Amino acid sequence: MKRFLFLVIFSLLSSILTAQEEPNSYWLDFAQLQDSLEQHPKPVLLYFQTDWCTYCRKMEAEVFSKPKISTLLSENYYAVKFNAEYPDEVILGGQVFTNDQLHTSRTPLHELTRLFNGGDSTFAPPLILVFDDAFVLKSRVNAYMDSANLEEMLREAL
Repeated sequence: MKRFLFLVIFSLLSSILTAQEEPNSYWLDFAQLQDSLEQHPKPVLLYFQTDWCTYCRKMEAEVFSKPKISTLLSENYYAVKFNAEYPDEVILGGQVFTNDQLHTSRTPLHELTRLFNGGDSTFAPPLILVFDDAFVLKSRVNAYMDSANLEEMLREAL
């Protein structure tokens, strides 16, 4: 009887969990971005965050989860969320980018983070960059943005 009850509960939970959509499923990685831009150019939002950034977690919970923002991003943008301290290599535009600071820094920034942050500038997450469909930078914000300000920035860049 216990086994039967366990199987029933397990199958119900499985179906519920698989039926739920992953929140913010519009996020791409850089490889997917490159493929998508080659197929169908459209504006791009790059969001650089870290695991230790309180404002990044707050934006993810309170801003990117808002239906207006989710809809705006999924319908009009390619959105890339990138951990600024990502330890592995990333291939973008046929070039390999690595995190060469892994063993030399307490906060090792990936090469892509440093590139999009403007080289040697101090990195302060969250970093949000918005590009038009020709990948020309339209907006850059190194701070927490509430949903109203982010929505305004995204609509202006369209």
